Amino acid sequence: MATVNIAGYDLCEQLYNGSRTLVYRGYREIDQKYVVIKLLKNPNPTFRELVQFRNQYAIAKNLHSPLIIKVYSLEPYQSSYALIMEDFGGISLKDYFIRSEKSLQEFLQVAIAITNSLEVLYQHHIIHKDIKPSNILINPETKQVKLIDFSLASLLPRETQTLLNPHVLEGTLAYISPEQTGRMNRGIDYRSDFYSLGVTFYELLTGKLPFSSDDLMELVHCHIAKTAFTVHEINSQVPTVISDIISKLMAKNAEDRYQSILGLKYDLEKCWEQLQETGKIIDFPIAQRDVSDRFIIPEKLYGREIEVKTLLQAFTRAGKTHHDFIQQH
Repeated sequence: MATVNIAGYDLCEQLYNGSRTLVYRGYREIDQKYVVIKLLKNPNPTFRELVQFRNQYAIAKNLHSPLIIKVYSLEPYQSSYALIMEDFGGISLKDYFIRSEKSLQEFLQVAIAITNSLEVLYQHHIIHKDIKPSNILINPETKQVKLIDFSLASLLPRETQTLLNPHVLEGTLAYISPEQTGRMNRGIDYRSDFYSLGVTFYELLTGKLPFSSDDLMELVHCHIAKTAFTVHEINSQVPTVISDIISKLMAKNAEDRYQSILGLKYDLEKCWEQLQETGKIIDFPIAQRDVSDRFIIPEKLYGREIEVKTLLQAFTRAGKTHHDFIQQH
């Protein structure tokens, strides 16, 4: 840490050491205010890395919400930048949930808070593109939740993902939607974040990911074509209606997911109200209030079930052949 010197800031401790970024806690000398400082790990970052790093500041600085991490400034640092953010005593949601077993009541509180943060993005027509437990912070004492890391976020209402090597895909492969893989010939919109949110909820309630593999192509195939075990099948303590909500979020086709954040929020709040009033959650039809306020042309194929099935079977065979080849060599 002694090698990191940023004018006007004293660094206290390292909070995170990842493959691409470093995060420190420190304080601003001018007002003795504690802050969190994020740096790129690469001392000579590429133009793409610099653009992504600036992107998170450019987008987050205009989101004035207690549900979104507050960014103070973007400071020059060596050949890169230092992103200065608020320090509200948060830890990653993943760390928070693995510390001890959390109640269904606490999960719903957190789930509704995250949904509220996505509503802020929805209102600003922002796609986050990297929703996952490590990009959601919670203060263990106050239970305040904040969404972080807008490096991949887009202000476009819809994007087209090109076919890329799994090693260079945007987002975190374990959480990305099928359309984010670039292998679905479909655009990316706000419903991609719903899929990633479903995977996040899945992991928080089961302690495991719906799909896990060291083979990146196999993981891509799972997101596109494989149906995960439901949350209720893995954790029988989870009410089936919550399991159904998560399965809907994780639908392969965006048209089959929730179409509005308000529809999702209504169902989660209904679960919360039942739990508070009766101590249990009974089944009810989900997505009854799920009405999109945006005009979206469906990209789902109709009347081509046989052709789609043939293509998916071919993809499965190709994925298995690739996996067998790797195992043999």
